[in-house]
Amino acid sequence: MELVRPRSFALLVLLAVGANGCGKDSGVTDPPVDPPSTTPPVIPTPTTIGVAGRGAIGARYTAEVWVHGDYGYTSSWSTRNVGGVGTPGNAVYVWDVRPASPTLIDSVLVPGATTVGDVQVSSDGRYMVVPTEQGPGSIVTYDLTNPVKPRQISVFTSPKITRGVHTAEIQTIGNRLVAFLSVNQAATHPARMMIVDLADPVTPREIFTLDISGSFVHDVFVRDGVLFTAQWNNGMVIHDIGGGGRGGSLQAPVEMGRVQTVGGKVHNIWWFHDPSAGNAKRYAFVGEEGPASLFNSSSGDIHVVDVSTMSAPREVATFSVAGAGTHNFSVDETNGFLYAAYYNGGVQVLDIRGDLGTCPANQHTSDGRCDLRLMGRARGIGLLDQPMPVFIWGVHFTGGSVYASDMINGLWKLRPLSR
Repeated sequence: MELVRPRSFALLVLLAVGANGCGKDSGVTDPPVDPPSTTPPVIPTPTTIGVAGRGAIGARYTAEVWVHGDYGYTSSWSTRNVGGVGTPGNAVYVWDVRPASPTLIDSVLVPGATTVGDVQVSSDGRYMVVPTEQGPGSIVTYDLTNPVKPRQISVFTSPKITRGVHTAEIQTIGNRLVAFLSVNQAATHPARMMIVDLADPVTPREIFTLDISGSFVHDVFVRDGVLFTAQWNNGMVIHDIGGGGRGGSLQAPVEMGRVQTVGGKVHNIWWFHDPSAGNAKRYAFVGEEGPASLFNSSSGDIHVVDVSTMSAPREVATFSVAGAGTHNFSVDETNGFLYAAYYNGGVQVLDIRGDLGTCPANQHTSDGRCDLRLMGRARGIGLLDQPMPVFIWGVHFTGGSVYASDMINGLWKLRPLSR
C-alpha cells in the first residue's frame, strides 16, 4: 500500500519584481493555482493480486483460516447439502501450504460441534484452539507436536457458555496461554466475554467473565495488555488488562473507553502498530458486518478509529465496497497493507501507512470522515478475476503469502503486494 499523502491546497502568490524593485508587469500571466477542494480526486486503479493456487473443498463450507509455518488449518460452518446429503461444519482441515496450491493432508472432527467457525494456533506452534457452536458451547484444545495430526488434549465447557462460543482468540500473556471467548446469548445468560487460562492446556480454567448488556459480542483483539471487544451495536469497547495504565488485569479488566462507529454492527477489530509512523499506535480498524444474501451479496464497511486517546476514541475514516461487506482482517504491518475478506467482494487491500484522519474536502464522506477510496488507499483486489464466484470468509497474511478461506471453494494462496 504505497502512501498517498493528503494534499494541502494553498493559494500560490507570485510577486513579480520589476527593475525598480516593486510592482507587477501587466504582461505577466498569473501562474495556475491548485484546483479547489471540490474537484473530484484522481483515484488509482487497484492492482489485481496474483493467485498461486487453490486447495478445493466441496463437502463443507469453509470458514476461518490460520497458517503456522508449513501447515494451515481451516474450520467449517453450518450444514452443507451436497447431492441431498447434509454435512455439518464439525471439521478442521489440515493443509500443507508449501506448494503453490495448498494440499489437503487430513481432517479432524470436533466432538459436539455443528459449526467451528474459528481456529487459531499459539504463537509457538504447540497448540491449536477451536471454539464450537451451537450448544453446548466449548473450546477444544489440540496438541500440535505433530502438526499434521492434531491430538485433542482437553475440552473446556461451562454453564456460562451454553449457547456456544462464536470466536476464541488466544494470546501468550505473561508466559502463559490465554483464550478470550466471545459467547453467544442464551436463555440462561446474556452474551458474554470470558477469559480462560490455558497455562496448563490439559486443564483450562475460567479467569473472568463479563456480561454484555443489550448486545451481541462477536470478537476481540488483544495487544500490549489492552483488550478491544467488538460489541456489535454497543460499539468497540476498550479495556485495560495490564498494559493500559488503569490498573486492570486479566482477573479484573478496567474499561478505558468506547465508541459507536457509523452503522454499528461492530464485528472485528485490528489495532495497527505502524513501524513507519511517529504515532505508531494511533489507529484501530473496525469491521462492520451488515445484512447479506448468502453467496450472493453482503454489506458492511471498514471504519478507522483514532485511539491515540483511549478514553475518547473517535472515528476518522471509512472504506466501502459497493454491493459487498467486510468480514475479518489480516495486516502486513511491515509494509502497511491491510487485507480484508470481503465475501463476494473477494480480498480488498488497503494502504494504511501514515495519516488516515486528515484529508481535503474532496476526499471526505458527506459526514466529514475521510474516505480511504477517495484518498487512493485502495491498492489491491484479489479473486474477482477467477472463473467462479467466491465468498471470502477470512484472510491470513503470514510467511510471505496471503491465505484466503472461501466458503464455497476452499483455500486460496495469494501473492501479497509489495512496496
